[in-house]
Amino acid sequence: MPEIFVVLHNVSSVQKLIDFVKFAFNLDIKYVIVTKIGGVAAQAGVPEASKLAYRMNKTFLVLPDLKDAIELFVPDSTILISQQFDRDFSPDVIKSKKRIMLVFPGIEAGFTKIEQSFGETYKLPLFKGEVPPVASLALISYMLSGEEFKKE
Repeated sequence: MPEIFVVLHNVSSVQKLIDFVKFAFNLDIKYVIVTKIGGVAAQAGVPEASKLAYRMNKTFLVLPDLKDAIELFVPDSTILISQQFDRDFSPDVIKSKKRIMLVFPGIEAGFTKIEQSFGETYKLPLFKGEVPPVASLALISYMLSGEEFKKE
């Protein structure tokens, strides 16, 4: 199984931030990264998420932008997940990789063209409209836990 870094990008909602962080830490993901955080999420969400990280012995990082996260962690592959993209995500996308950065949008607008240029773009199969980041992370985690992926 590759080392996975999850990123919540461009979030301003405290509840969305806390829900995402709690879920990611319960999946036993060691690093949760938030980039381009703003508004109330920056003021009230970051302290709360930091407390959760400390209690659960996890790493929670806040960085200015997605590019900073990529430069710091140097993943083999950066995968942006949004329903605005054409290709479906499947476990085969990351099968041969060792360090994967999964990036989820914190706003419904998804990613800008510049942000899309930082990695590979995929959508979740079966869904028509935008999927909240926690649900997206849950579905991808489920897909990666399948027997096909474990047989590698």
